Parts: sequence; structure tokens; C-alpha cells
Amino acid sequence: LKDRVCLANLISMGLAGELREVEDMPLSMARKGEQNTIKRVGGKEDARRFLESLGFVTGGLVTVVSEMGGNLIVTIRDSRVAIGKGMASKIIV
Repeated sequence: LKDRVCLANLISMGLAGELREVEDMPLSMARKGEQNTIKRVGGKEDARRFLESLGFVTGGLVTVVSEMGGNLIVTIRDSRVAIGKGMASKIIV
């Protein structure tokens, strides 16, 4: 919510140049039903490889289906995948 308020403030102030920086967010903050493009996958090498094996790759499309306690069910590569909030925070959209 804080990032969305910040984004709204930047828009109202006409600071379009600052929008790029605010747009990047962890998947854990994405809205339900909204399709997002993966910009990067962070974390340690083994975590990145695991996420990539599930389809979380740069340029991939991911949609949050549901969220409970920060844990997500997402659609990626025509499959539904459940990931914990820790893993979701490593995926930047």
C-alpha cells in the first residue's frame, strides 16, 4: 500500500521520470488477477535456479491467482504454482 500511495503522489506531482523506479516491486506485492512481467529473479544461486525451473524467468508473465498470509498461488507458463512469501519476495516484477 505504501508503494502505491507513493506512486499516486508521483503521478499527481507530474514526476514521470521517477515512475520507473517505483514500478519495480516484489511479486509478493502484486495485485490479484493482474498480469505482470518478471524483471529479475534475486536470491542465492540455488533459489534462483529453483525458481527458474518453475518458469520464473526474466520476461516471463506471471499472474497472482490468490494470496493467503503472504503465500501466493500464481499462474506461470499455463500452470498454477504455490510459492511462499519468501520466494515471492525474490521475484521482481
